[in-house]
Amino acid sequence: MSLPYAILTALLEKPSSGLELTRRFDRSIGYFWSATHQQIYRELGKLEQTGQIRALPSKQPARGRKKEYEVLPAGREALSAWVARSEDPKQVRDPLLLRMRAAAVVGAPGLDAELRRHLALHRRQLAEYLEIEERDFPPGRDSEPDRLRHLVLRGGIDLENFWIGWLTRALGGSGSRGEEPGPAPAAPAATGD
Repeated sequence: MSLPYAILTALLEKPSSGLELTRRFDRSIGYFWSATHQQIYRELGKLEQTGQIRALPSKQPARGRKKEYEVLPAGREALSAWVARSEDPKQVRDPLLLRMRAAAVVGAPGLDAELRRHLALHRRQLAEYLEIEERDFPPGRDSEPDRLRHLVLRGGIDLENFWIGWLTRALGGSGSRGEEPGPAPAAPAATGD
């Protein structure tokens, strides 16, 4: 399971409380590895029990304070070993693909509407990724950590482009009528914030 390694990565980037981790998962890591609030807290407890992280001392009284965690050497070693480990790609398991296969057997009434809905969702996600790319990776930001983070984002961009192209072909090949799926939207202009 990769969740403990996602948490170790996030904590090495910045010591955080469980709530802050949940918010960071929603804004960044969650784009490619999602976890619920409960899963994150459960995993934090396990990592703390195994000596891979610890709660930082707090200046606030114990009651009502948020525990902020940092990674210990054992956690860094575990993460490094995981990064170096060989792992085969995971098989794609997408219900939409299975539904299309089923539609080939039982018919496809209403499938076009669902394909169009998925297409719109992927176009929105692509626009969001392009906005993040423009904001967070300006020209000249090319340190090794930035390059690796940018590659992860580019993977998301490429996947959204794949789904947009595939869904466009699926709609064109399914005898759909009406508005043809157009190209993906351009990235929104940067606001300078």
